[in-house]
Amino acid sequence: MNCHSFVLSCQKIRFFLLQNRQGKTRLSKWYVPPPVPQNGSGNSEAEKLRIEAEIHRLVTARDKKYTNFIEYNNYKVIYRRYAGLFFTIAVDLADNELSYLETIHLFVELLDTYFSNVCELDIVFNFNKVYSILDEYMLAGEIEETSKREILDRVKLLEKME
Repeated sequence: MNCHSFVLSCQKIRFFLLQNRQGKTRLSKWYVPPPVPQNGSGNSEAEKLRIEAEIHRLVTARDKKYTNFIEYNNYKVIYRRYAGLFFTIAVDLADNELSYLETIHLFVELLDTYFSNVCELDIVFNFNKVYSILDEYMLAGEIEETSKREILDRVKLLEKME
């Protein structure tokens, strides 16, 4: 796949989060490490936790009448709520918000198809499968495959090899 054939493949996803309403992070995939404060206090992991908590506060407190896009630091945060879960992607400021809403929706469809009506407990108890599905969908912060059938077939093939 090249940049001319699929625009999303050339855009960089910073991180992908899946959080419940209470603020518990159920999935956290960072493709670009967060900037560590210049004063030297803290580390990358602590900064990730701080950002995840701040993102959760932003998306849960946001009124439904507003869009699902928030400018945060040097990112654009795109989120979508499904039942009690918030799916959040952080991307560059110039990236297309609507294409990432579709990205989130396809990931939810993948989970829903794989787990036959996914719920939070499926994600908690099968986190390794959730990460496997995400890795087949996104690689190094870029969309690798958009075919639901192709992604799920690859995941099933990997299961057979285990």
